[in-house]
Amino acid sequence: MRSLGAIHDPVAKKPELSSFDKFFSRFIRDERDLPFIYLSLRISLTVIPLGILLYTPLLQGWLWYAVAAVNLTLVSLYFLGPYTLMLHNTSHRKFFKSDYYLLNKYIPWILGPFMGQSPESYFSHHIGMHHPENNLKEDKSCTMFYQRDSISGFMTYYLRFMLIGFFELYEYHTKKKKTVMRRNLIKGEMTWYLSAILLSLFNWQATLFVFILPFIVVRFGMMAGNWAQHAFIDRNDPSNCFTNSITCINSVYNKRCFNDGYHIGHHFHPAMHWTDMPGNFEKNKDQYAENRSIIFEKLDYFMIWLFLMLGKYNWLANNFININDTFKSEEEVISLMKERTRKISAVA
Repeated sequence: MRSLGAIHDPVAKKPELSSFDKFFSRFIRDERDLPFIYLSLRISLTVIPLGILLYTPLLQGWLWYAVAAVNLTLVSLYFLGPYTLMLHNTSHRKFFKSDYYLLNKYIPWILGPFMGQSPESYFSHHIGMHHPENNLKEDKSCTMFYQRDSISGFMTYYLRFMLIGFFELYEYHTKKKKTVMRRNLIKGEMTWYLSAILLSLFNWQATLFVFILPFIVVRFGMMAGNWAQHAFIDRNDPSNCFTNSITCINSVYNKRCFNDGYHIGHHFHPAMHWTDMPGNFEKNKDQYAENRSIIFEKLDYFMIWLFLMLGKYNWLANNFININDTFKSEEEVISLMKERTRKISAVA
C-alpha cells in the first residue's frame, strides 16, 4: 500500500502562447484543449497518409507489409489511448466554437475510421447510454453480471459487445425514445460497415490492415478499459460512483491520455474539464476515504485489467493508495478488492 502524496498529473497552466497556439485558439472553445489540435495534426499527417498509401501500387512485397505493420502499430499502440480520450473529451465538451461547428465532425468522422472507430457509435454509447445508466443493469456495457477477475468472463463480455453490441444499443435508444441518438448510431455504424465492404472489394489486404484490424483491436481495448474502470463494485450500493468506479493517479497514462484515470470524479461530473480533475480529487479525498474507494498510483486501466486476468491482487495492492489510513493492511485491501470483483447476479 501507499500513502497519498503529491499529485503530479496535468493541470491547467498559463504559458506564453505560440503563434500557432494563438491561431488555433481562434477556433476552439477552450484553449486548455489545444493539445487536441496538435494530436489531430499528428494523426492526420501519419496514420491517414500511411493508410492511403497502402491502397496504392507504390508499395510492393515486404515494403508493403512493413508499412502496414508501422500503421497498425501507430493506431493500436501509440495513438490508441490519446485518440480515444480526445474523442471522449470532445464528446462531453464541444471542441470547436459554434461558428465552426462542422469541424467537430473531423475527429469522429475523418480520424475515427482510420483509428478503429465507427463514426457516432462512441458518442451514442458513451454519452447516450453509459453515463445516464452508470454501469447499472440497463447499461448494455454493464460489468456487474460478470466475474471480473475471470478471463472467460471478460471474453464473454467482449464477444457479446462485438457480436450484438450494436443491436443492444439500438434497442436501448428505441426503448428510451432517443431517436436522434439511434439515427446517428445507425448512420455511423452502417457507413463504416458499407465502406469496409466496398473497400475490401477494391483491396482487401489494405482494408484488413487499415480499417478492420484496428476496429477489432480498438474495441478490445475499449472493453478492457471499461472492464477495469468498473471492475470493483460494492454490491450493496452499485449506483455509488465512489464504489462502482476507480481512480488512478500519478501515471504516465494520465499525462498521455488527458487525466482519464480520474474515473470516479468523471462519473460525478461528466462535463468537468480534464485539467480540473486532479484538483477535484484532492478537494474530495476525505469522501474517497469514507467510501473506501479503490485508488491506484502509477497504474493504467490496461495494467489493472491484466493484473485481474492474472489474479495478481498482490500487485494491485502494492499500488493501492490508502487515504487517511483507512485500511490497516494489504490483506484487508486484497479482501476488499476480491469482494468487489465478485459477480452480481441480481440488482433491484
